[in-house]
Amino acid sequence: MMNETIENVLKIWYKHFENEENQYTEFELSDIDYFTGCLLYNHFLFEHALDTMKTIDLSYDFLTSCGQQEYLDVKKLINDIDIIDEKEKIVFLQNFLKQSKQKYTNDELYLLDRLEYHVDSLAQRYEDDVKAKKVIFQKPVKNQNPLL
Repeated sequence: MMNETIENVLKIWYKHFENEENQYTEFELSDIDYFTGCLLYNHFLFEHALDTMKTIDLSYDFLTSCGQQEYLDVKKLINDIDIIDEKEKIVFLQNFLKQSKQKYTNDELYLLDRLEYHVDSLAQRYEDDVKAKKVIFQKPVKNQNPLL
């Protein structure tokens, strides 16, 4: 079962984007879950994240279309989530992504898969107690984490 606060966040944006006039060119419902995940990620400010990934940029299309009041309401709800332990933050975000992915087809999961990969890599660094120093920009060997 999804966290009640997050369910409320999603309801706000699902309702807003029901109106097709509020949707941008390549809008998909899964974008709502993805950007909610990004807001959570940014809210949590993970210590073990790469310096370049301490925050995740939100899409201009989404930000300009999500509704000013809706955005403020969502930000307040997310800012009220108070989790101290870094590992609990990761688990919270992983659970959110897992539950979100169950709602969509494989074709709709591209952004959620990207965020999940990043969060899972972050979780692995916490588990191994490794602070990321750099990104290796090469095709990773199977089972190699490209974020070192």
